[in-house]
Amino acid sequence: MKDFIIVGGGLAGISFAETCFLNNKEFVVITQTSGGATTVAGGVYNPVILKRLNLPMDAAAHMQFIMPFYRYIGQRLGVSFMHDIPVYRKFASVEEQNNWFQAADKPALEPFLDTDVKHTTYNGLPAPYGFGRVIGTGYMDTVLFLKKYYNFLAEQSKLSVENFDYSELKLNPNSVSYKGIEARHIVFAEGFGLRNNPYFNYLPLNGTKGELLLIKAPGLNLDIIAKGNVFMIPLGNDIYKVGATYEWEDKTTVPTEKARAELVEKLEELIACPYEIIGQTAGIRPTVTDRKPLVGTHHKYNNIHLLNGLGTRGVMLGPPMAKHLFDSIENAVPIPKEVNLSRFKV
Repeated sequence: MKDFIIVGGGLAGISFAETCFLNNKEFVVITQTSGGATTVAGGVYNPVILKRLNLPMDAAAHMQFIMPFYRYIGQRLGVSFMHDIPVYRKFASVEEQNNWFQAADKPALEPFLDTDVKHTTYNGLPAPYGFGRVIGTGYMDTVLFLKKYYNFLAEQSKLSVENFDYSELKLNPNSVSYKGIEARHIVFAEGFGLRNNPYFNYLPLNGTKGELLLIKAPGLNLDIIAKGNVFMIPLGNDIYKVGATYEWEDKTTVPTEKARAELVEKLEELIACPYEIIGQTAGIRPTVTDRKPLVGTHHKYNNIHLLNGLGTRGVMLGPPMAKHLFDSIENAVPIPKEVNLSRFKV
């Protein structure tokens, strides 16, 4: 008998799988291998919400937790998918500079906001008011991460590539079974697919569509993640990822002309150089109405669990939320009420 069946192969599911691996638990991951929103995510890890210049709950602790977590995976798999690179917030006015300095005086934000205005010159990135640098940031190559982790799971016979069929799940007093696989517990981490889950589809996971552009901008030569009304992540060879949009009505993963036009407009407010659009992607982020994760155990079945609702901060939230859920199941450690799915009534 296995310890866990994990349904979903995005950042949530893989974070829980790695937590199981680190604790010598037997598990299998069932996924379509598309990775869902993870594969079209920007992958930026940044503790500060730059739009409002505030720090989400436990963001500092999460940053300390995720770096060794991901670096150990990279060392074990022999791949480098984490890229430490500063985020430079482009100031549009003196007022924005002053807001930055005021935020940097707050004890919680002081470790993350550099108080020196940066006046680095980048060809094609005009910044007459300079930049604010966020400390300790970078991005994850989410596509490479998932590809290598799926390979690892396949080599360990811990991966089943299929669409999960809820009708095949059988509940026993002290276990669950699915198509001949028996386990003590099952963890659902399907992202926006939650809407089809008969055990948890009452939860308010609305989902927001996000779209990204891939552009080629020779001569820009950025060695930072530039942030204006969009972000630009340098991927090498003059290629940049640009995003992202937020769409609450359209729940398809089809790229749209509307989003393309919005991204182009915001991109051209940020840079002033020739570029070529070479790609566009779209995905549905698993966002909850109160913008907090959904972690916990089913109100009726104590061997059915959920890890979802990571929203736009999956890189930062995946590992610590996985630990919360694992410690709750295996060690009866209470899940923080702010993220416990029990905050929503059936």
